[in-house]
Amino acid sequence: MDLDLVVIGLGYVGLPLAREASAAGLRVAGLDRDPAVVADLAAGRSHIDDVADAEVAVMLGGGFTPTTDPSLITRAQTVVICVPTPLSPEGGPDLTAVKSATRTVAEHLRPGALVVLESTTYPGTTEEVVRPLLETNGLVVGEDFHLAFSPERIDPGNPVYGVHNTPKVVGGVTAECTSAAASFYGKFVEQVVQARGTREAEMAKLLENTYRHVNIALVNEMAVFCDELGIDLWDAIELAGTKPFGFQAFRPGPGVGGHCIPIDPNYLSYKVRSLGYPFRFVELAQEINDRMPRYVVERAQRLLNREGRALRGARVLLLGVTYKPDIADQRESPAIPVARRLLRMGADLAFHDPLVDTWTVDGDAVPSPDDLGTALASADLTILLQDHQAFDMSELSARARLLLDTRGAVPRGDNVEAL
Repeated sequence: MDLDLVVIGLGYVGLPLAREASAAGLRVAGLDRDPAVVADLAAGRSHIDDVADAEVAVMLGGGFTPTTDPSLITRAQTVVICVPTPLSPEGGPDLTAVKSATRTVAEHLRPGALVVLESTTYPGTTEEVVRPLLETNGLVVGEDFHLAFSPERIDPGNPVYGVHNTPKVVGGVTAECTSAAASFYGKFVEQVVQARGTREAEMAKLLENTYRHVNIALVNEMAVFCDELGIDLWDAIELAGTKPFGFQAFRPGPGVGGHCIPIDPNYLSYKVRSLGYPFRFVELAQEINDRMPRYVVERAQRLLNREGRALRGARVLLLGVTYKPDIADQRESPAIPVARRLLRMGADLAFHDPLVDTWTVDGDAVPSPDDLGTALASADLTILLQDHQAFDMSELSARARLLLDTRGAVPRGDNVEAL
């Protein structure tokens, strides 16, 4: 039996895509190189926040097939590549997984199929890297099969926007490739937006995340000097937000995390550098955002000094160690560099996160107290790094001896200071 779709990479991008396609009645298989992931999915267990076990069970009931066997690609009308693209040592994207997945597709690709790359990368990857690898089997893009790029727009934990109702950008190597990709995604996505080509679609993804990266860096830098000027930046942001046009609120924090903002803009910077000059906005934003964990620790040290307490030997409790609220995802979380620096300076560290049972820093386990109230009362300093809804902010304010709020979420008091 033919398959409508084979998704390669069943992580935070691939699995929600497979779920949405399955829900639309498509015959879907998921290919992953991790046998443990495949075994869990086959048993109805999800490994990501955005797909529940019950949803996996529904997918399986609808014919979804998780597998490590690439031969299923020979039966696929469409193949979507959703593998990771981490940073390489040179600062550009590490395309090892993309190249490996593409070679696998090339070995099994059947004429007439559509191949879509969703992995985030620099403009030109689809045509300069993926296309030549796919054509090694003798098939020609635009004649024997279709090839397109479609940027993933997954926002883990977002209760409003998912695959189905987030507009889907597609850009093909040829106009026919674009049409084929638009027709495919139109089966389960409300709105499909066609780009001029693959490079424009690739650039759109990087523009989206660079926009956020730069604006977060702006308010992070403002947080530093507003503190020295005695200005409440959080209040200033709320005031500016009352303007009904020309302003979008961004808020400071202990750093940036996740699979996009700390990583993706560097792909664009890498590509620009190949032209012989730097992308100064991105590199400056990276520098500012990277220094925020250090600044958090400096503020922590200053707060303790104000109370006549040294950071060395102080009991410090970190609240929330994931990269965004209300999910368990810890990828690139700024909690790690904050904790690493606190430990290096001699703090007695503990953490509490309602979504994380165990947490390690550089291989060493950080203790987690059983009772949050007792931990708040005994800690010399509490640092709120992530504002999960499960936290009672009034309780934090009332019970913490001293609290540094990096999210502007805790009611102010003599014992509470916002970043």
